[in-house]
Amino acid sequence: MNTAFVMAARAYATVKGSLALLGVAAVATLIALPQQREALLSHVPALALLTAPADAFASTMAAGTIQAPLADSPLEREQRAMTESIAKRYHVSELAVGGFVAEAYRAGAQYAVDPGLVLAVMAIESRYNPVAESVTGAMGLMQIMPRHHLEKLAGHGGEHALLDPEVNIDVGTQILREYIRRFGDVETALQMYAGAIDEPTSQYASKVLAEKARLDVLRAKARKQSA
Repeated sequence: MNTAFVMAARAYATVKGSLALLGVAAVATLIALPQQREALLSHVPALALLTAPADAFASTMAAGTIQAPLADSPLEREQRAMTESIAKRYHVSELAVGGFVAEAYRAGAQYAVDPGLVLAVMAIESRYNPVAESVTGAMGLMQIMPRHHLEKLAGHGGEHALLDPEVNIDVGTQILREYIRRFGDVETALQMYAGAIDEPTSQYASKVLAEKARLDVLRAKARKQSA
């Protein structure tokens, strides 16, 4: 065997062993001398891990960049299920739909209207298109006729605010609440919302309620999985 190679290998082994001994000595020093220990640890984070107790190491990992995912709430899981289903069914961005769903839940809670009903109206009215405008002048996600609800828009800067999804959902939910309270019946309220109060088959209401029933199944499934 080449003499130079043997000598190099021995030198490498010697250096490696010396480094290992130095490491052991450093750790021993850290344990034995508290003042030196603190000084060195402040400059050598790797040595801190070597001398730290196991539970401290675990807490360091949990607080660092690698973290276990935090459990979200049942309500968040429900909204996520709704978002994923709506985005897939209507070919809309999940990011956009997530905002619509969150706002429907917020407005629904504020005005005591089922958010599933709010979302179902959006589906039938605009298929979740926030800039939809009809030939009759209805605008936005919930296709609101601005001339009939000017008082609700006054604080939002006028009718063009209806192209803002948050404003549209807020105003649309208020309208639904008013009609439900006036008629005491969701089906009639929906027909009024569509301007079809005299339509005998309640076709519009049937479409909205069918969509709501589909969403209710998703919500119930998400709640069951969270239980």
